[in-house]
Amino acid sequence: MNPNNFFRLQALVFTLVAAAITNLYITQPVLPIIEQEFRVGAATASLSVSMVILGIAISNLPFGYLSDRYPVHRLIGLGAGIVAMAGFVCAVTPNFTVLVGFRFLQGLFIPALTTCVAAYLSRNLPVERLNVAMGSYVSATVAGGLGGRLLGGWIHPPLHWRWAFITAGVFVLASAIAAVRWLPSGAPPRETAEDNIGFLAILRRRELRRTFLVAFTAFFVFSSSFNYLPFYLSGPPFHLPVQMITFLYLAYIVGIVIGPIAGGISNRLGNGATMIGGSLLFALALVITLIESVAVVAFALLLVCGGFFAIHASAAGSLNRRLTGGRGRANSLYVLFYYLGGACGITASGWAYTLARWHGVITLGLLVLIVPLVFGYQDLREDRRRTEVKDDRQNFPSGDRENKL
Repeated sequence: MNPNNFFRLQALVFTLVAAAITNLYITQPVLPIIEQEFRVGAATASLSVSMVILGIAISNLPFGYLSDRYPVHRLIGLGAGIVAMAGFVCAVTPNFTVLVGFRFLQGLFIPALTTCVAAYLSRNLPVERLNVAMGSYVSATVAGGLGGRLLGGWIHPPLHWRWAFITAGVFVLASAIAAVRWLPSGAPPRETAEDNIGFLAILRRRELRRTFLVAFTAFFVFSSSFNYLPFYLSGPPFHLPVQMITFLYLAYIVGIVIGPIAGGISNRLGNGATMIGGSLLFALALVITLIESVAVVAFALLLVCGGFFAIHASAAGSLNRRLTGGRGRANSLYVLFYYLGGACGITASGWAYTLARWHGVITLGLLVLIVPLVFGYQDLREDRRRTEVKDDRQNFPSGDRENKL
């Protein structure tokens, strides 16, 4: 693939994935307003976010299976149509149960625009471009996450948050039309011995299972910290308005830059080293948010995004570099664990927030971040071991090794 075609492919994928993820976080910055408008508690209002995440988690395995069998263009068209339609319903309903139900429906079909695209990239790109492409893919999730939050709490006035669903629906339809029309068909999905690997067989691979747990724990902490941020900053001692809180979500811009950079760093230092660095930076940033200063919290959020997306990009790159088949299934498992982590994180941190407010959320997050830190170290050791074996084979060809012995 020449550079121009590679750039066009990245642009189409970036736009599509960003449009899909834009629908995910629309209600997050206006959770206090939803809490008041529908007369529900903070944890209940958070269902408008966590149910989307749960839907994504549930449907990832079916879409991973489908992506190994059907052209990505068909799946994109199906997913975009239903995500947009469900968003339009959310924009007009006065019933909180209906809102949550159609948010769940959106979650069920977002993987048609994300998981299936990740499998498409894994199937059609050479290894040397895959880390960079997956870094750009992660950057698209960053842009979408930022876009959804800005739509819900800043671009549209907070009290008019319903219009954000209309804008996001139009965006996802337009990006899907562009992808269906111009995305290269690539290698057709086909059955091979390796593609027949089942989900349980993939889970039995220790190194892949480890990567899935990194995705689970990293998003566990990230989703919960950003989900309860509006409650933290709208209360004492900050008392910030919704639009100011939403403005702080601009920290997400760091993730757009970090994604491709993390892919490049992983190529040079290894995915394990990148995971370790991201975990340490993430943990430090969480501690800094405890300092009661708006400027300091804003700086800490930049570090939170930098640390999280370094972990996410290196884990996604590590997964796809290890795969030789069953790419749709493996990527769907990755996203399953990723979003299950988000749903569990929001739920568990809701209890932590009820018990100890923001300090409870941060304490739980620091404990969970031990997992990607330890697994990153294990990946680093394995990377070094593979490098030593490779160097040994280059320095001592088979005949020389026998003579040496």
